[in-house]
Amino acid sequence: MQSTEAELKETLNRDPLDFSLVLGGPLFQLLRRTHLADDALMLLRQRILFISLFCWLPLLVLSVLEKKAWGESVDVPFLLDVEVHVRFLVVVPLFIVAEMVVHQRMRPLLHQFLERQLIPVEAMEQFKAAIASAMRLRNSVLAEVLLIVFVYGVGSLFIWRHYVMVIDTATWYAQPSIQGSKFSYAGLWYAYASIPFFQFLLGRWYFRLVIWMRFLWQVSRIELNLIPTHPDRVGGIGFLSGTAYAFMPLLMAHGAMWAGNLANRIFHLGAALPEFKLEILLLVILLLAMVLGPLLVFAPKLAQAKRTGKREYGTLAQRYVREFDTKWLRGGAPADEPLVGSGDIQSLADLGNSYEIIQSMRIVPVTRDTILQLAAATVAPLVPLALTMMPLEELLNKLFGILF
Repeated sequence: MQSTEAELKETLNRDPLDFSLVLGGPLFQLLRRTHLADDALMLLRQRILFISLFCWLPLLVLSVLEKKAWGESVDVPFLLDVEVHVRFLVVVPLFIVAEMVVHQRMRPLLHQFLERQLIPVEAMEQFKAAIASAMRLRNSVLAEVLLIVFVYGVGSLFIWRHYVMVIDTATWYAQPSIQGSKFSYAGLWYAYASIPFFQFLLGRWYFRLVIWMRFLWQVSRIELNLIPTHPDRVGGIGFLSGTAYAFMPLLMAHGAMWAGNLANRIFHLGAALPEFKLEILLLVILLLAMVLGPLLVFAPKLAQAKRTGKREYGTLAQRYVREFDTKWLRGGAPADEPLVGSGDIQSLADLGNSYEIIQSMRIVPVTRDTILQLAAATVAPLVPLALTMMPLEELLNKLFGILF
């Protein structure tokens, strides 16, 4: 078994890119072959420029040719459609940036499990199987093919047309009629190229989150070597909380996506931002659950480690304080041993500190700061919409008043 652990460490050290949620799948291979990505997901600017322009530029060109880019020929010309610009010029780049951030932040993950000796030697094969299973899913051709089928069969033709096209008026991409919306040429590209590709990128991220959740669940089934006195107060797996920050660009992308949708409702349908308070709150809760929820699979193991630690350290403390009491208060100390400077008192204090750490041990590897920072990243793209409620100067004065 020792050789198994050494073998896995050697593999991970030899190939630090071995575990990645994003370095795999047909689209990644296509980007590599077209020199829009390399083995380490570099060439970020080229990738952002090409994909964003693939989705957005044809819409601009076709709208200009059809004379629907500006002016009064339609109620919502292309240049005034905030949602489409945010979706393809802000959200899509954030999706791509999120790949790089997640890749770089996840790379040390497996090494942390090994360096902290959290995986018992006898469970090393189970750990390796969880890694291999996650990598197979990440590289699955079938998964991305099914995602494309879903996008065109359900996402674009049903969900987007019936639940996302909320502006029931003449726009640059569609003209409402008795028979249904009639697409312009720009609208055809929008409906059959831009929107499906956007939905594919979005669905691909959800699939990766499922892989991440499944991997953590499989690791949580291992009898981890959790130390209840670890100063991170989560048995030594506090580093998992830091992985949630890797998804911050993804949360910002969702916030921007929602901000673009609300902006169109406010500017073109006369809605007001306060009308959407409940929707915004639900969005934040849902996204936080999506990112932080997978970490809750360790709660049973942490709760068990805390109970065991309290029992074992409580027994140890009882034995120590009884001997301390007997020695220093009941006349058991040697006559030539001074009380001042004795290591017994320091040991008693250290034991008390250890027991306090166990008492304050959390059963979820998530901190309040993590929740607040991720929530702030989610709502940050919505902040500019506050300008629709009050002038910028008044908004800044209120913010400074709150902060200072």
